Amino acid sequence: MSRISKEPEVRKQEIVAAAMSVFYEKGYDKTKMSDIADKIGVAQGLCYRYFPSKEALFDNAIEQYALILAAPLQEVISDISLTLQQKLERLPGFMDIEKKDDPHYQVFHDDNSKKIHDQLSLKICEIMKPYVSDAFKLAHKKGETHFTDYDTVASFAIYGQLGILLDTTLSGTERVERIRTFLNYLL
Repeated sequence: MSRISKEPEVRKQEIVAAAMSVFYEKGYDKTKMSDIADKIGVAQGLCYRYFPSKEALFDNAIEQYALILAAPLQEVISDISLTLQQKLERLPGFMDIEKKDDPHYQVFHDDNSKKIHDQLSLKICEIMKPYVSDAFKLAHKKGETHFTDYDTVASFAIYGQLGILLDTTLSGTERVERIRTFLNYLL
């Protein structure tokens, strides 16, 4: 068997993809680094070369998926040609962004993955907060708002949504509508 060399970033992404597949198949708690290595046919040590632990690998997967989900939101929030109201109206809901056949989606939305899903939600909030803060600052300069503590309002607007977003008794559409209604009222 000959050794196959790959560019470091390619190999790293291959490990993350394999990990997401195995996390979905076995569950995060039951997955070992050796399972991930076996999935792609490499030595377990190679996985540890890129990620010091299963937790670090999983944190990287959360970060990557959060960046993917945040990108369409960032695009709308960062559009300086739109008013704050227009941004709010044009923001996509997560049902519009996530693909059910994506291994990330399957891992983060499995019936037994509430804790993992909550970690993802917090990471998206962390990513989005500076963009929302900048949007509020711009809106203030345009005379659309009167508050000046952009970071506090951004934190409230972003993290305050989690109670509704994580409420599984509501449909996805109902969650998005409630959030939009509240943010319209707030702003």
